[in-house]
Amino acid sequence: MVSIVRKAALWAAVSTSLLLAPHAVLAETIYGAMAKAYANNPDLNAARAGLRATDEGVPIAKSGYRPQVAASATGTLTRVEREDGTFNFHDGQVGISITQMIFDGFQTLNNVRAAQSDVFSGRETLKANEIQILLSAAQSYANIARDQQIVSIRRQNLAFLREQLNAAQARLDVGEGTRTDVSQAQAELANAQSLLVSAVAQLKQSEAVYVQIVGAAPTGIRQPRPASKGMPRSLDQAVATSLRENPQIIAAQYNVDSAGFQVKSAEGTMLPGVVLQGSVTRNTGNSGGGLDDTTASVTARVEVPIYQGGAEYGQIRQAKEVLGQQRILVDSARASVQQTVVTAHAQLESALARITASRSQISAANLALEGVIEERKVGQRTTLDVLDAQQDVLDAQESLAGAQRDAVVASYALLAAMGKLTVSVQGLQVAEYRPEQHYEAVKDKWFGLRTVDGR
Repeated sequence: MVSIVRKAALWAAVSTSLLLAPHAVLAETIYGAMAKAYANNPDLNAARAGLRATDEGVPIAKSGYRPQVAASATGTLTRVEREDGTFNFHDGQVGISITQMIFDGFQTLNNVRAAQSDVFSGRETLKANEIQILLSAAQSYANIARDQQIVSIRRQNLAFLREQLNAAQARLDVGEGTRTDVSQAQAELANAQSLLVSAVAQLKQSEAVYVQIVGAAPTGIRQPRPASKGMPRSLDQAVATSLRENPQIIAAQYNVDSAGFQVKSAEGTMLPGVVLQGSVTRNTGNSGGGLDDTTASVTARVEVPIYQGGAEYGQIRQAKEVLGQQRILVDSARASVQQTVVTAHAQLESALARITASRSQISAANLALEGVIEERKVGQRTTLDVLDAQQDVLDAQESLAGAQRDAVVASYALLAAMGKLTVSVQGLQVAEYRPEQHYEAVKDKWFGLRTVDGR
């Protein structure tokens, strides 16, 4: 059995577009469209911002390790009026305190680990979003290529039908044809005009979707080839790769890790805690003895939770249920991805087979059309027979355009399900977004209001 990759390569070698770009330098490739979408798509940029917000969860969780410093200042002015005069008394106090958690039942430790798992899950979710945007860009590109071909096919059909109408009218004028032949040609011509208008409208809709996804107007779209980079040799290999590398599955696994750490953090609320607090206070004023003094203290506090109204038990049970839910979602993600892979693989095989069949159909339909036209010249066929034969040619050509589009989309959908539709694997000419750079910049930050990009 010929592999899908070989079929795709064979199809690409013989595939020719019905519309050629007028200027090659202006032509946009499917890889160029994906690269632009990767750089410009607003939904993707929003997802990246969301991941950067998730990164901040790690330094927030790490704040439990760090001291809390607070300063205070108070001042009091007292006015006393007596018979022997008026007296003003003032007192002031300034102080600073430092509180350091020594042990909190491993809550901070597990909160940090949960936040880190959330970051890793967020990266995989972002990767899944990137893959989906790239797939949408490839699909919109293929849609435009298909719609352009259909518009071209229907314009050629319209020209052919005009010729048939003129021929039918000419035969009627010389007494060799009938009014019925002319009416049939006119009806078919009107229908062809309607079909062309519909095709042009569909092309405009596809172009609007392209602009939304890619962020630029389509220019010089040509019939793309099915994907070749990263394609599997067999369905079994595709399934195995997807179960290992699909970002949705990996993200779900990190969510399980995060939920497990949240369970441990909730259990930590039932363990003892140790807090160390130091403070320095300076008292000033002229009340009392009028002497200033400084007080310093260090306090160690051990807290042993006994019963907190039952909230702690409910939180632990809740966290365990969430953990069970996340484990189930991993199985759900695996089943969904496997189904997507099998479907895309089957659609690709079907589309490649339809391409071969459509080419044979076009060849046979053209030969049949030529024969019917010749037979009509000698009176063995009617104009209706010619119109029917032309419709067969039209249907076959449009079927080929649809099959070519489906082969392209199915191939990229298969790569997407496998986790292979990425900038690096496909070699897209665009700077790859590195989420770990922001994470490394903020994970150990102690203070600062500005984001990494200066906002």
